[in-house]
Amino acid sequence: MIRALVLLMTSVGMVGAAGPAPTDFTLNPACPPGFEKTHAGVCELRTLYQFYDSLQDRGVGGTRTALPPHRDGFTPQQIDLGRYLFFDPLLSGDGALSCASCHDPARGLSDGRPRSIGIHGADAGRAAPTLWNVAFLKRFFWDARVDSLEALAPGPLYSPREMGNTATQLLASLNGNATYRRLFQEAFPSDAGPVTERQVYTALAAFQTSLVSLNSRYDRYVHGHDAALSEREIEGLNVFRSFVARCSECHTPPLFTNEQIAVIGMPEPAGRPFDVGAEAIFGSPKLKGGFKAPTLRNITRTAPYSHSGAFTELRDAVAFYNTGRGHATPKGVHLYLHWHISDPKLTDAEIDRIVDFLGALTDETFLPKTPALVPSGLPPLTQGE
Repeated sequence: MIRALVLLMTSVGMVGAAGPAPTDFTLNPACPPGFEKTHAGVCELRTLYQFYDSLQDRGVGGTRTALPPHRDGFTPQQIDLGRYLFFDPLLSGDGALSCASCHDPARGLSDGRPRSIGIHGADAGRAAPTLWNVAFLKRFFWDARVDSLEALAPGPLYSPREMGNTATQLLASLNGNATYRRLFQEAFPSDAGPVTERQVYTALAAFQTSLVSLNSRYDRYVHGHDAALSEREIEGLNVFRSFVARCSECHTPPLFTNEQIAVIGMPEPAGRPFDVGAEAIFGSPKLKGGFKAPTLRNITRTAPYSHSGAFTELRDAVAFYNTGRGHATPKGVHLYLHWHISDPKLTDAEIDRIVDFLGALTDETFLPKTPALVPSGLPPLTQGE
């Protein structure tokens, strides 16, 4: 555990040209950094935040507070299999996209676009949220439509606007690949028979739970290293947590999200129709224009900002909250704006200090390694390729 604490701080149905699938792939028997392998052979996360208490065990409190419950307990082999799947274009309908095409490690596990681009250049409709710290989340997608990483997976995999695959083609491709059949057997030794959807979703979930970012300069400050933050960043933290700015009431430390759906009147880019957000999922008019509060960790790496990429600069995104309640609501649209949205009248200097502080939330210490090869034989893809 102490060592882990110290560390913490990618056939049939295949499309696209590919050579013979390599056969010498092995799955890493060791847990990722920040995780400890237990006697049961599974990986458990270790963080300094485990030494703190938390109100109602929900990650609520001051700066030195425990994290909310999280997902772990996958085997190293399941995590590493998920990594290969994540980078393998085999998972898309035409072999041209991988999960990493929209969740690129080089772009904060997002893609640097206002809205993601799916199969055949389709507009996916919304920005790709970062995957950092998804192990701690209980709601997924901007509109909070599913409650687990396993339930999340079919969305992008089978959406005609995203990866454009089908369950039939996906399983035929994986089962038609001798390397993948062997790797799935290694990762799920108690399962007999062909590769299943459940195994695919489990492996992808296992990998995503290993994407942990908790060793920023902010974290070091919280754990007692006062010099980790500059004077301006500390001023920004104080404004961020103040009852005037109220940033931390939705972007609650240490995750910097409370996962709640908030209606804040976020604008759409010019020419884009109004996105009703969570109203379409839950059928509640009170949620019209509502979206899940995103994490702010690694926020400087994930521009542009908001569900539609409305803001290219972080300072503009922060300043939006200082421009008056409902100022960007389209004419004729009635929104039940979140009560925290007000007119705090922050000075330019205070906005600048918040932006300074947000830069201290950057930590890519445990950035996942892109495989040089994936079992399909296709080139492992990220957004820039």
